[in-house]
Amino acid sequence: MSETLVSGGARNSDGLWARLKRPSTKYSLIGILAAGFIVGIVFWGGFNTVMEATNTERFCISCHEMYDNVYQEYKQTIHYSNRTGVRATCPDCHVPKDWTHKMIRKVQASREVWGKLTGTIDTPEKFEAKRLQLARSEWARMKASDSRECRNCHSLESMNAEAQQQRARRQHQRASDDGDTCIDCHKGIAHRKPEGMTEEDEE
Repeated sequence: MSETLVSGGARNSDGLWARLKRPSTKYSLIGILAAGFIVGIVFWGGFNTVMEATNTERFCISCHEMYDNVYQEYKQTIHYSNRTGVRATCPDCHVPKDWTHKMIRKVQASREVWGKLTGTIDTPEKFEAKRLQLARSEWARMKASDSRECRNCHSLESMNAEAQQQRARRQHQRASDDGDTCIDCHKGIAHRKPEGMTEEDEE
């Protein structure tokens, strides 16, 4: 009996495949291709619209966890307000520009959505309890990419060392010689450093 069921299932799947391969008697090949092309454009346009909508500072701070915590800290930094009026927003620092890495980052962000739904950081107390863990995760991501997002605006090669203070000039030269990356020294540049950091975190 089981052999009959298996053979019957195989025949059904073969029949379905044959129907899918059979030319359409109702629609022309050009019509099918045109419909597929239009559907593809609509899908891709919708997909990109959603990606761009979720890649704005307004979207990032629409969650009170971000607005009440790290966003308030960021507003006190030079990345928010400075003499040139050039602002680095949340996506500038936390979302890659190129498509491949951006998609990887969006997939990773699904864990953040889960955290939002389950309320893991929905109070200041919960946020502070997880701040070091969250910071370490982001520091590791930035170090692994050689501070790619920082380098969208900053690079050691384009810095005018003569215009820098002596300490900054010395540190940047050392970073260049040692192959260090931005996040190695600038962990507190846009958000305050978490409590409980170790010497390893500071390195």
